[in-house]
Amino acid sequence: MAGQSGRFTTIIKAKISRMLDKAEDPGETLDYGYQKQLESLQNVKKGIADVVTAKKRLQMQASKIEQSVVKLDTQARQALAAGNEALARTALERKNVAQTELQSLDQQVAELESQQEKLIASEQKLRQKVEAFRTKKEVIKAQYSAAEAQVRISEAASGVGEQMADVGMAMQRAVDKTEEMRARADAVGELEAAGVLGDITALGEGGGDDIDRQLAQLSSGSMVDDDLAKMKAELGIASAPAQGELAGGESAPAADPLKKQEGTA
Repeated sequence: MAGQSGRFTTIIKAKISRMLDKAEDPGETLDYGYQKQLESLQNVKKGIADVVTAKKRLQMQASKIEQSVVKLDTQARQALAAGNEALARTALERKNVAQTELQSLDQQVAELESQQEKLIASEQKLRQKVEAFRTKKEVIKAQYSAAEAQVRISEAASGVGEQMADVGMAMQRAVDKTEEMRARADAVGELEAAGVLGDITALGEGGGDDIDRQLAQLSSGSMVDDDLAKMKAELGIASAPAQGELAGGESAPAADPLKKQEGTA
């Protein structure tokens, strides 16, 4: 059962793959890939902009701390000159904290600058790849369009395309019907020449058709009698006497009506 299930899955995948191959347009696929690469390039540029923004923010914060260090140093000198050593010590302690923070900010700014340079280098490389892909994409699309046009022209010239095949089948059917009608017309003409088909215009006319039919039957009967007499003469067979005639050709005496009446009496 497992083997049948695997085989069914393979068949389904094969049919889906074939359907996808038929539905896939190389031009659309290349355009989609190019669009994705442009999106990646835009994301890299956005990353560079974010890094630069963060670096500028840290540099602004470092500038403020530098100003604070200078101010605290000045305050410590003024306090010490006034004889207030404790106040001078407090100012110097704040100055040291600010300087430590400033060093940390400078280190972060340096890291961001390094990251920015790497992103810029990556963006340049990616931009070159995207441009190369765009050029190659257009070349492939042009080649595919030319090949597709060549296939259509070849199919149209050879008649193997689907549309040309349908036209060819329709033409063959038209030829077959034409030959059939010609054969039918020839058959009707032959039957008319042989006298097999009657005049259909005579049908439906009042009285004339019955008379014509009776005359035709008499004529046909006379022709049959003549043919039969000829055949008997050829074979040496004597014809049977007609009704009212003797064997010698003499007519039989007519019956006497008076005797007939006496007999009936």
